[in-house]
Amino acid sequence: MADVNFSTSVSQGFNFQKDEQELVGHIVSCKIGDTELAADMNVSDPADPTKMIKVFGVMSGIYWNGGYADGLQFSCQVSNDNKVKVATMTHKSLSNTEVTFQFSIYDFDPKEKKYYKAFHSNESDLKGLVEKQGGSLSMDIAMDQSMEVVSPKNFCFNLGVMPQDIDQQVHLAVSVTDKFVKKWGVEVAA
Repeated sequence: MADVNFSTSVSQGFNFQKDEQELVGHIVSCKIGDTELAADMNVSDPADPTKMIKVFGVMSGIYWNGGYADGLQFSCQVSNDNKVKVATMTHKSLSNTEVTFQFSIYDFDPKEKKYYKAFHSNESDLKGLVEKQGGSLSMDIAMDQSMEVVSPKNFCFNLGVMPQDIDQQVHLAVSVTDKFVKKWGVEVAA
């Protein structure tokens, strides 16, 4: 099973330049437990740079081992308001570890000369649980401001998400026209 690993440009994510063809990624929305995290960053849509979109985070990377039951790990830059919410969650006992999120990774197709979604949730909510590693949750937030992009203030957020026991899909593409779908999560009969 092929893994999926994208390193994306934070600089390009915040300050989109259409003549640079770097990978760009967004965590479009994210809810952890009962905490709805705001999509409060206004960035360019790589597929149509004339449009602005609101996102929860600008990604620096995402990794998936490719299996139905394998978790997704991602890193992204989030606002100060979201840093405060996540930091509060990491210091409390998180009784509800459910995660609902959407994401999009964009790559550039040199033949078609435009960006396309290379790995994404197809504008559908993915449902998971915060991954546990060695008894602790795979979720952390930097308290120091990241300096790769100084404005707006942003902070590095890392999260591992295991799929819930339902059939879900993630979408992949290797060009504008070559697309495919893979399962994420396995339905468990009640």
